[in-house]
Amino acid sequence: MIVAVIQARMSSTRLPGKIMLPVCGKPLLEHFIDRIKYSKTINKIIIATSIKKEDNVIVDFCNKKNIMCIRGSENDLLSRYKMAADETQADIIVRLTSDTPLLEYNVIDEVVNTYIQNEYDFVSNCYPLPRTYPDGTNVEVFSIGILNEMYLHAKKPSEREHVTFYVLMQPEKFKIFRVDNTRDISNYRFNLDYELDYELIREIFNNLYKDGEVFLLEEIIEFLEKNPNILKINSQIDPYKGILESFDEDIKKGFKKSDNFFMK
Repeated sequence: MIVAVIQARMSSTRLPGKIMLPVCGKPLLEHFIDRIKYSKTINKIIIATSIKKEDNVIVDFCNKKNIMCIRGSENDLLSRYKMAADETQADIIVRLTSDTPLLEYNVIDEVVNTYIQNEYDFVSNCYPLPRTYPDGTNVEVFSIGILNEMYLHAKKPSEREHVTFYVLMQPEKFKIFRVDNTRDISNYRFNLDYELDYELIREIFNNLYKDGEVFLLEEIIEFLEKNPNILKINSQIDPYKGILESFDEDIKKGFKKSDNFFMK
C-alpha cells in the first residue's frame, strides 16, 4: 500500500491560512489534491493536520471532499505521519506538504518509481542539495520500517518537525538517493510561505488553469520564461529560513549543532 501523507495546518506564522487561500474559485488545498490524484503509483491519500481548533476548517474540507484525515500534534509532525501510516496500513509513505500546490502527479510518480525499482532507504527530488527541481515540488518516499525507526529514535525538535531529518543527517547509515530533473530548474520557487509566493502562484493559475485539466511543470516553466516579471515576484525569498530556525531550536534544547549534510 503506497500512501501519500499530506501535512497541512492553518497556523503558518508567515502566511496564516495559506493552504485555504482562493485561486480560480477553489482553495489551494483543493487544487493540490486535484493535481496529485492522477498519480498512477499512489493508492491512498490522507491529510495529517493538528488538533488545534483553527484546523477544524481542514477537517471540514476533508469531510466535504471525502478525503481521509487524521489529527495530531501541531509541532511533532513525525508523530502525525506515524498516525497516518498506521491508519492507512501503509507499506510505503510518500511525504507531501500542502504548501506545494503546483506539484504534479508525474513528478510524484517518477520519485516513487525510482524508490520501488531500487533498494534505497529514502528517495526524494529535493535532498541532498544541490537539487535540480524547484522548491515547492518536493516529494519524499520511504518505507513504514524507516518511518517507525524515525519515530522511535528521532529526538531533536528539527527531526520531529521536519519528519525525515533523522535519516538525512545520517548518510553513512541510510541509503539516500536524489532524483534529478533532465535540466536544472532549481532557480524557480513554487513553495507557498509568503504573500509574494501566493501572488506568483495565483498568477500561474490565472493564466494556465482550466477546469478538469492539470497543467504540467514544463508549461509553468515555459510561461515564466515568457513572463520574467512574474518570475521576479518572489525571487528574493530565502527558501531555507525555516529549516535554519529549526536547527537553532535544537541548540536551545541542548543538542549539538547539526552537520547540515543535506544543505551542502
